[in-house]
Amino acid sequence: MWDKKLQLELEYGTTDWFKIGKGVRQGCILSPCLFNLYAEYIMRKAGLDESQAGIKIAGRNINNLRYADDTTLMAESEEELKNLLMRVKEESAKYGLKLNIKKTKIMATGPITSWQIEGEEMEAVRDFTFLGSMITADGDSSHEIKRRLLLGRRAMTGLDSILRSRDITLPTKVRIVKAMVFPVVMYGSESWTIKKADRRRIDAFELWCWRRLLRVPWTARRSNASILKEISPECSLEGQILKLRLQYFGHLMRREDSLEKTLMLGKMEGTRRRGRQRTRWLDSVFEVTSMSLTKLREVVEDRGAWRALVHGVTKSRTRLND
Repeated sequence: MWDKKLQLELEYGTTDWFKIGKGVRQGCILSPCLFNLYAEYIMRKAGLDESQAGIKIAGRNINNLRYADDTTLMAESEEELKNLLMRVKEESAKYGLKLNIKKTKIMATGPITSWQIEGEEMEAVRDFTFLGSMITADGDSSHEIKRRLLLGRRAMTGLDSILRSRDITLPTKVRIVKAMVFPVVMYGSESWTIKKADRRRIDAFELWCWRRLLRVPWTARRSNASILKEISPECSLEGQILKLRLQYFGHLMRREDSLEKTLMLGKMEGTRRRGRQRTRWLDSVFEVTSMSLTKLREVVEDRGAWRALVHGVTKSRTRLND
């Protein structure tokens, strides 16, 4: 919208006419596209693509990630990050956009006490929620997994009145849990690097759901196997998470050239720390498929063979079947 006049219809009546200088209409299908064009123009004018500041992976310099109006700037030093932030701040101001300091967070892998931009204090955090997922400074997925399991418990308890109904059959109740509880837990799980302790938590959560559905208390002397036999879940929650991860891997591998593929396969400069190494996302794919990257590249190109592999791995790689 540009140089328009509007009226708002409220419960108590209609407001006076007021002027809109510029903006996009909330709810309009064109609004996201128009805003993206606007934001893209600002980023190009800020010269981020030409800047040497950023994180270098596989020879590619990455200093910003954007989704709609959420923007993440990345650099290897405080000086570089401040330079990027000032570029975006100054260029945005030229086109009527103001950086919201209160909503802007700074996260560093090392210790950081305070951060200031032109005298304004910016909050330094060890974690924050971005696009619905928790991002932590240590890069450990366990924090997000625990948070998702907690949200799943809330979703499950919110269905108590429905799941207690005697008018709904057990198979229907199982489908309700799979449709309304499990997706809450699985949100963003494609990017998780799951450890053994995380797998145990996921399995424990699933069994808690089924016991709550059947109204079987933990004090009851009833085995997990008998619970699963009555529910017949077909595929465990862990198996469904694994399926999403492998499908995502196949999707990225078939793309010719993409940022996601660069991040997945590319290597950063430097060496890993001494001692036992942390499991990387790609390592978990190698583990569950028992294949090398070279072999996986071949299999993903054959969609039928890849689907069969994913189905087989999903069915077999679950602790609930042990």
